[in-house]
Amino acid sequence: MTHRVGYAPGVYDLFHVGHLNILRHAKSQCDYLVAGVVSDEMAVQAKGKAPVIPLTERLEIVRSVRFVDAAFVETVPDKLETWQQVRFDVIFKGDDWRGTSKGDKLERDFATVGVEVIYFPYTVHTSSTLLRQALDGLANSA
Repeated sequence: MTHRVGYAPGVYDLFHVGHLNILRHAKSQCDYLVAGVVSDEMAVQAKGKAPVIPLTERLEIVRSVRFVDAAFVETVPDKLETWQQVRFDVIFKGDDWRGTSKGDKLERDFATVGVEVIYFPYTVHTSSTLLRQALDGLANSA
């Protein structure tokens, strides 16, 4: 019997139902789910801005979700380097990555070590970006 370890990376800033859905769906596809919480520095590198919620708080929130077996602070941009530390069998990403150059690279890289890439539907109506824009709008009108 195989023990399938899954990895669900994300910034998990302004935690919302889209994050919960990814973690729920990910857990249904594996026996043990590790959530990779991207560090503040990595978030700035990837998205061009720092998270609203500090890393220690994001880590605690994600670690407390019942679908998550372990949380890991992701501090390097190379997912293969993260794989060398965590050793997962499957990685979960939003389907906004599917068919993109970064998604294609992810699939090629992980094919070399036998890791499956599974895409989940992106929650269009709720995102940390939309929540952040709403908060910025409120702050600017105050």
